[in-house]
Amino acid sequence: MSPRTRLGAAFVLALTVTGCAAPAETVPSSGPSSGGSPAQQVVTVTSCGQELSFQRPPSRAVTLEQSSTELLLALGLQDRMAGTSNLKTEIPPRYRAAYERIPVLNPKIITSEQLRAATPDLAVSPFASLFTKDRAGTREELHRAGLPTYVSAVDCPDLAENGLTPFDLLFQDYENLGRIFRAEERAAALIAEQRAAVEAAAASRKEATGRPSILWLYSMFNGVPYVAGDGGMPSAMSELLGAENAFDDVDELWPEVSWEEVARRDPDVIVIGDLSERGRPGDSAEEKIAMMRENPLAAELTAVRENRLIEVPGIEMDPSVRTVDTLRLVADGLRRLGRVR
Repeated sequence: MSPRTRLGAAFVLALTVTGCAAPAETVPSSGPSSGGSPAQQVVTVTSCGQELSFQRPPSRAVTLEQSSTELLLALGLQDRMAGTSNLKTEIPPRYRAAYERIPVLNPKIITSEQLRAATPDLAVSPFASLFTKDRAGTREELHRAGLPTYVSAVDCPDLAENGLTPFDLLFQDYENLGRIFRAEERAAALIAEQRAAVEAAAASRKEATGRPSILWLYSMFNGVPYVAGDGGMPSAMSELLGAENAFDDVDELWPEVSWEEVARRDPDVIVIGDLSERGRPGDSAEEKIAMMRENPLAAELTAVRENRLIEVPGIEMDPSVRTVDTLRLVADGLRRLGRVR
């Protein structure tokens, strides 16, 4: 039996590919499920142009990146997970016990061979870029082998162009995965909790003093800053808080910029991503602050001179189940700095 045939035999879920997005549907199956039990409901969702149909909940899901891992853990699905991969930082304490029960298939980027060896019935990723021939395999070839692949709505350009915010797209992921795993109540509770946090942040916009500009500093390589550009979660959080992303006019998620350009814009506040657990030079918030104070241009920024600095976990600058935590941190920081009454 060929590897593809063996893989197809291990998978139990059907997948149909389409070219357009559609809302999730639940339709009755055409007959009773195996074992004489009552008929299952077939759940159909669309993920970045592929329509996925599930007659029963997945029982061997594999996640391709930490944010997908933490989302499934937040939905209480650890018993339905056959493996994780691509850990970027420490798992938060609230998920750690559940996480430690799941095999780590690769601490970095999973290969196609490792993914297939786990005999999964669903692969979940926040990024389409992890589904390539030199990584987990393309979505098309995994589909042909019988493996459904779910990509976060945040990474689907067509959805973002519909005017949905990154938070809207995250909530769509929660709803879709809740339906796929028949965990709708948990998904609804998570959406309600995070929507309340988003609404609380939006309420603070009315109390903002002026419209402060925020530089979202993600990383520094050889002293060169990488900051948030247009279209990402930092722009959405800035807007919610009555502020503006200082580099919202740059059509790139995380562009490299010069300190000369940062000085020209002279942001009111700098949000600094702490990536200390990644372990590269300049990753920690402490190192970034020290480097700014030593750089002649950066040291003269108003935010640096007046210590208008807010530290957040760097991983939470990207869309994930943890991003609302950084939204709260920045809201509190703006209030502490007098930018919100």
